[in-house]
Amino acid sequence: MKYNRCGKSGLLLPEISLGLWHNFGSVDNFENAESIAIEAFDKGITHFDLANNYGPVPGSAEENFGKILWHNFQGNLRDEIVISTKAGYTMWKGPYGDWGSRKYLLSSLDQSLKRMSIDYVDIFYSHRPDPETPIEETMMALDHAVRSGKALYVGISNYSAEQTRVAVDVLKQLGTPCLIHQAKYSMLERWVENGLLDVLEEKGVGCIAFSPLAQGLLTDKYLNGIPENSRAHNPNGHLKEDEVTQERIQKLIQLNEIAQNRNQSLAQMALAWLQKDKRITSVLIGASSVKQLCNNIDCLQNTEFSHDELNAIESILS
Repeated sequence: MKYNRCGKSGLLLPEISLGLWHNFGSVDNFENAESIAIEAFDKGITHFDLANNYGPVPGSAEENFGKILWHNFQGNLRDEIVISTKAGYTMWKGPYGDWGSRKYLLSSLDQSLKRMSIDYVDIFYSHRPDPETPIEETMMALDHAVRSGKALYVGISNYSAEQTRVAVDVLKQLGTPCLIHQAKYSMLERWVENGLLDVLEEKGVGCIAFSPLAQGLLTDKYLNGIPENSRAHNPNGHLKEDEVTQERIQKLIQLNEIAQNRNQSLAQMALAWLQKDKRITSVLIGASSVKQLCNNIDCLQNTEFSHDELNAIESILS
C-alpha cells in the first residue's frame, strides 16, 4: 500500500480507504464487518470513513465500528489509524437534525464520538452544502470542532467547485485549513473534472473519491443484465433499475474487454483508473466480504495505463 500526501497537509492517506456506508450497520453481520476491518488494516488500509447516518439503522455503523475499535485497536493502535465522520444529511427528527447549522454539526459530532467511544475523530466533514445556512456558519462549526480537540482536521463533501472555493477560503481565514474534499467520482460520474479538481489543486486540498464503482455498475455483475440479487433490483437501493440501460451495459461490456486484456476485473480497472490522476489522494471502497475487499485492493498491482488504453476508454465513455 502506498500513502499519498493529502493536499498540502502533513497527513498521508492510503491509496485505498475503507468506507463503512454499507455492511457495517445493525442489520448486518457484525463478525463479517469486524473481519473486513481487520483485514483492511492488515493490508495497509489505515483510513476508515464513516458518517453519522451510516447504517442502517442510522448511527449503527459508528456504534459497530466503536465495538471493532474496542476489540481490536486498543492502546497505540488508535494512533495508527485515521477515522473520519460527517454530518449533513438527515439524522434525527425536528429542525436541528439535518443540513449545516452550527447546532446540528457540533451536536452530531458529540453523538458520533459517544457512539464510537473515542475522544476525537481525525477528520470531521460537512457532508453537504446547506443552501439555507451561511457557509461561514458551517465552516465556523468545523473550525470549532478542531479548536475544541474533537477533530484533528476538517473536510467538505459534495460541494461544487465554486462552493468549495468559498468554503476553503473561509476556513483559511479562520485558521483551520480544509484538508480534503470527498466527491462522487467514477468512470461513469465525472463532474469533478469540470472545475473541482482544479480548485482543489490550486488551494492545496486533497480529494477522496467515493462511489468509484458507481454503486456496483462498474463490476461484472451487470454484464448480462440485472440479476435478481443486485442493488438495481432492490427498490430500497441507491442504484435504480432505469440506470442500467442497454446502452450502458454495452459500454460495460467494452470496458470489461479492456480490463481483461490488463489481467484485471472491470472493478479493479475502474479503481485503478481513478489512481491515474495525482490529484486523487485516496479512493474509497466498500466491501461485503474479506474476499471482495482483497479483490479490490489487488487493483493496485496495475495502476499504469497506456495511451492506447486511455484513448479506448475515453471513446467508450464519450
